Amino acid sequence: MAVNYPYIDSAINPYRDNVQGKANEPICVAGLLDRAKQVLGSTYKGPQPDWTLEEIYNRLHDNAPRVAIIGGSPDHPAHIMDFQTSARAAIRIWQNGGVPFQFSTPVMCDGTAQSNQGMSYSLQSRNAVAQMVVNQLEAHSYHGAFVIQGCDKQPLGVVSALTHVDRVRRERGEAPFFATFAPAHVLQGGTIPVDLFAELEEVAKRAEAQNAEDIAYDLRDALAYILQCSSNTAFQGVLERARERGIITKAAHDHYEKELAINTCDGQGGVCAFNGTGNSSRHLVAGMGLIHPTLELLTDPPSQEQINQSLDSLAAMINNPIFGTSNIMAANIKNAIRIHSASGGSTNLMMHIVAGMLYGGYKFSLWDLDEIHHEVPIPDLFDYSLTQGRDIFALAMQCCDGKSRGMETLFHELIQNGVPMDIDAPTVTGTTWRERLSKEDGLSADLVEENPVILSAPRRPFSGVDVLTGNFFESAVVKISGMTTRQLDEFDKKAAFVLYYENEDDANRGLLNSSLLDELKQQHSFKHENLVAMLKQNGPELFDEYKDSRYEELFDTMVEKGILKIAVVVSGQGPIAFGMPEMFTPMQHINASRNLKRVATLISDGRYSGVTYGAAIGHMTPEAKEGGGILYLKTGDLLYLNFRERQIQFLDESAFQNGSLSFEFKSTREARQSLGEERLVMIRQRQRQVAASNRMIGHTDAANGVVPLAVAEDATLDYRSDVLLPETKNLTKNI
Repeated sequence: MAVNYPYIDSAINPYRDNVQGKANEPICVAGLLDRAKQVLGSTYKGPQPDWTLEEIYNRLHDNAPRVAIIGGSPDHPAHIMDFQTSARAAIRIWQNGGVPFQFSTPVMCDGTAQSNQGMSYSLQSRNAVAQMVVNQLEAHSYHGAFVIQGCDKQPLGVVSALTHVDRVRRERGEAPFFATFAPAHVLQGGTIPVDLFAELEEVAKRAEAQNAEDIAYDLRDALAYILQCSSNTAFQGVLERARERGIITKAAHDHYEKELAINTCDGQGGVCAFNGTGNSSRHLVAGMGLIHPTLELLTDPPSQEQINQSLDSLAAMINNPIFGTSNIMAANIKNAIRIHSASGGSTNLMMHIVAGMLYGGYKFSLWDLDEIHHEVPIPDLFDYSLTQGRDIFALAMQCCDGKSRGMETLFHELIQNGVPMDIDAPTVTGTTWRERLSKEDGLSADLVEENPVILSAPRRPFSGVDVLTGNFFESAVVKISGMTTRQLDEFDKKAAFVLYYENEDDANRGLLNSSLLDELKQQHSFKHENLVAMLKQNGPELFDEYKDSRYEELFDTMVEKGILKIAVVVSGQGPIAFGMPEMFTPMQHINASRNLKRVATLISDGRYSGVTYGAAIGHMTPEAKEGGGILYLKTGDLLYLNFRERQIQFLDESAFQNGSLSFEFKSTREARQSLGEERLVMIRQRQRQVAASNRMIGHTDAANGVVPLAVAEDATLDYRSDVLLPETKNLTKNI
């Protein structure tokens, strides 16, 4: 049975006071509803259509809620089924007494844009989506939104837009803007066909026969993963190396890539099943209280009944400032950050969380986020795996079977593990978390007996993304949850040589070179005295045995035993320089190489894909284009990696050779001013590869969300006090 939406409580109604809107918009509404009924066909449930132009006119005139259904573009897999979800939503909004409208935004697929120029537009697309959505909502005076949440930059782009509109409406004394989000279902990962698997195993055997054990190992490692678009990059790197060594032909390489590609994705689309930015955004937006639980984690497009539950809840939210989109987000910000941390969320979201808060009008930065993250220890409660059948599709199946409640379960288990959560924060159910969690059916993580993704007992006492500082930069981030404890131990409190690349293209060429380590050894890229000093720092138990070894022998020994550490630095990738593309591909090349991933970390002023794992440090500020310290690094420099204390320091070479750790960078920076100027010229030349209309000039840096300066300047509210809660019903500051 439908519910009755109240009329919007506002003296402002452009449709009543401006005849043009009432003349031209009814045909849009009627057309949407007519198409919706055609799309639904025999599955349509409801009375005979009553959406006459006269009735649409009356609803517009009387200020019935105008609800925009915001979808994405069907050239992104997450939005293939938008037409069906939009149809169901339009019908229900009308049945509830509202007026449905529908529009879509372009949505970049980061997977499609990987390793090509499109990646320089990915982050910018978040702000572009926010701007486009704000334009449409304001121009057509919509009161609320039903958002079909996709992947990559679209989710937080739309969150930013809706919170921004809510803030503006409140400034003007209008009704609060309400919204609810409906994430696209989870796309099931592909399966490598049996015959293709056998062919690739034969390649591994041929590699072993030709003494290319590294290729055999790395190929079998790639075969262990659930097939995803991201895993295809790992195959690409290994197969490229196999072709270079004559193990396979170019034709065979092309054949393998084609067969992998066409067996990867399900025809209904959805958000890829790895815990990348798409699913991390799903978890984060749920933690913000903006997703109705019935739509949160599905394995198929939502049913009419599920959409009805979500849209019916709007009746309790309309006209209530407690349920304005920006207030819901700010009231839940600690919940969202803790859910993001406990679930091993994407590094990308460290910027997007900050951006959402700034667009919503709240003063917020990376340092506020980090303070919340470390206010109390956040345990790792997410046993996600792409090799053991615990991807996000498996979690969605558990939710659909009633064995888990997704982020409600994670919320519950965080509380059980002593993490304070704001249980009286409002959500789009029209209720608080306290009310939602009072229903205990399916709530405990222990109900999933086989292959649980969400846990009750932590895997380890820490998780999430840490903010790093150092003597040659102000801030950077590293996804600790993307590193195993063993890997963290292998890199923590270790000295590392810089291997410097001026851009990602150079880095990809270098890291795909199967002879890279041999060439570094042959060219004596790292000083012998520094190798000996690194041996003493990183492997003191072996110092006496190998300290007098020849250069080549010492180099090989340190690689073999994992004592050599290399900080692969990819510079000139920041938002102003090059749009801040993801460094997924170079990191994947490192991870797809058995030798490199034991010795190499990657540091960049670019960012990383949500599915990136390993020692990946990004978002470095100031970026190279702004004269940050990363601009002045050179191959052979020494860094000290101190992950557990959240630091990376530039080492004084002389002191290091004498057996002590001394951190000093100022003199190095001053001595390399001319080098910096030369590199800035190269950055400016390369910048021209990005269309001038889409360069991120006039934006804040990565620590401040990479938002337009005007957005940051307007953010004056305090998230600690300037929020409404259902129980207190008071506002501590006039907003």
